[in-house]
Amino acid sequence: MSGQIVLLLLLIGLAAGILSGLVGVGGGIIIVPALMFFVGFSQKEAQGTSLGLLLLPIGILAVINYYNQKLIDVKVVGMMALGFLVGGYLGSKLALVISENALKKIFAVVLFYTAFKMLGFDLVAFVANGIKKIF
Repeated sequence: MSGQIVLLLLLIGLAAGILSGLVGVGGGIIIVPALMFFVGFSQKEAQGTSLGLLLLPIGILAVINYYNQKLIDVKVVGMMALGFLVGGYLGSKLALVISENALKKIFAVVLFYTAFKMLGFDLVAFVANGIKKIF
């Protein structure tokens, strides 16, 4: 692995860590696209690498900061972790059998939908109004 790739991977990790601590995002939104666009990973390689990061306690320092401010409900985390465990297994099984192209499109739709919702837009109304204007 070249020094340039090592530096790039460290910068991707740093950006994901900063955004994760700042707004609670990282893996899917930062790491997956960055690995694809800057390092040349396939969608599946990028997703697998991003999920590999979840196995390690990489966010522990950020979690401690939020926990110390009483901003983490441990019961909620436990319930969601159980769901994530099962969902991650099922989602990975599905991701590994569908085409790379379909997976990219699903990923893009999820990001697009999330962005619209976070901006306060009603995506269904937006699309319906767009279709009305076309026809």
